[in-house]
Amino acid sequence: MKAITRPLKQKLILVLLSVLIVSFNTAIANSDKQAMAEVQKARAKARGKGDHSIHMMPIDESQKFRGIYYGYLPCKDCAGIKMTLSLKNKKNYLLVTQYAQASNREYFEKGKYTWDDKSRRVTLISRKDSSIRKFWIKNEGTLIQLTSEGAPMEGNQDKYALLRSDKNKSREVHIH
Repeated sequence: MKAITRPLKQKLILVLLSVLIVSFNTAIANSDKQAMAEVQKARAKARGKGDHSIHMMPIDESQKFRGIYYGYLPCKDCAGIKMTLSLKNKKNYLLVTQYAQASNREYFEKGKYTWDDKSRRVTLISRKDSSIRKFWIKNEGTLIQLTSEGAPMEGNQDKYALLRSDKNKSREVHIH
C-alpha cells in the first residue's frame, strides 16, 4: 500500500505545483502588460503627445468618390457596352468593358484618375496609351460619361450613367 500511495502523492504534488506555476505566470503577464502601458503613457506625456489628432491624415476630396460603378452604355456599332469602373486608392482606376455581341470578351484598362472640384469631373488617363476618358459626377452615386473633350454625349445623358454599387440596390447589369 505504501508503494502505491507514494507515487500517487508525488503525482498529486506535481499537478498542484503545475497549477500554481501556470496561474502565477498569467499574473506576471498581466502585470507586465500594465507596466508597459504605464511606460508608454509616461513617454507620451513627456513628449506632450496625449492627443492623437496628429496621426490623422487630411482627407483628399477626390477619395470620397472611390468605389465601383456599373452601367450599360449605348454603342453605335453594337447592341451596347457593359462597363465597370473601379476608382481605387492612390488615384488608380480599373475599367472593364464588354461589348454586347457573340463574344463575351472583356477589355481591361488601368491608369490614374484626377478629380476637378470646380467642374465635378473625373478624368481617367490610361497607363497603356495615355488616352483620356471623362466623367461628370451627377451625385454621390452616379457618374455620367462625357466625350474625351469633356462635352456631354449626344442624346439622353441618363443612358451614359454608371451607378455606384454601394449607393444602389443592385449591381447587376444585363446585356440584352
